[in-house]
Amino acid sequence: MMVRALWLALLLSIGVCAQAGSEVPSAIRMASDVWVERINPDGTGMSWDILRLVFEPAGVKLEMQIVPYTRSIGLVKRGEADAWVASYQNEVSGGVVYPSWHYDSDLISALSLAAKPEPDQAELRRSRLVWMRGYEYQRYIPGVTHFNELQRRSGILSMLDQGHADYYIDARPEVEQTLAGATDPGKYRVTDLLRLPLYIGFSDTPRGRALAKLYDQRMAELVEQDKLREVFERWGQHYPFE
Repeated sequence: MMVRALWLALLLSIGVCAQAGSEVPSAIRMASDVWVERINPDGTGMSWDILRLVFEPAGVKLEMQIVPYTRSIGLVKRGEADAWVASYQNEVSGGVVYPSWHYDSDLISALSLAAKPEPDQAELRRSRLVWMRGYEYQRYIPGVTHFNELQRRSGILSMLDQGHADYYIDARPEVEQTLAGATDPGKYRVTDLLRLPLYIGFSDTPRGRALAKLYDQRMAELVEQDKLREVFERWGQHYPFE
């Protein structure tokens, strides 16, 4: 009887340790820049709707912090935030955990003067490109070498007008937002280039790893049950799980 009791105590001890090691926090601290129609500072937007649907039914409350993109990554790598929205797959290395599931996708587009050639891969390789700091589009457009990273979007149209850049590369909503500030939109052209899946980047900490595991479990359930389609349709966005 004593041996059996010791075995039972040992098994209970192992179970408690395993449970503690995989414990999911009651809140996730998420950092993000502002993304048109996806991440608004007031907590509205398609991405917030998706992420609430992922985490809150599992008992994890979203705590949101709006910061510049590169700062959001830094917060996660230092463990001061649990995750940032959003990243292309394996865009950042070291101190970061990527889940298996993407949650959305970006349609990447080029904005240029209408007089410029169509931006195929050959044209992009020999052109001067600009995009926002930290976006790393050179990873996804083969052969690109001539590019500059910008701190803000406010001067992009002027750069194109004055010939300081040939093409501005960004997600389609941000390109359209930039073009909306033009006095003569007809002098510009928007060309769609490629579509990239969007991921949540999690901190490589016990909290981050537990949240990443939960995220993958919940995304698999929601996609299988077709629970996310309505969110994309409500926002008029491409459904990335066909």
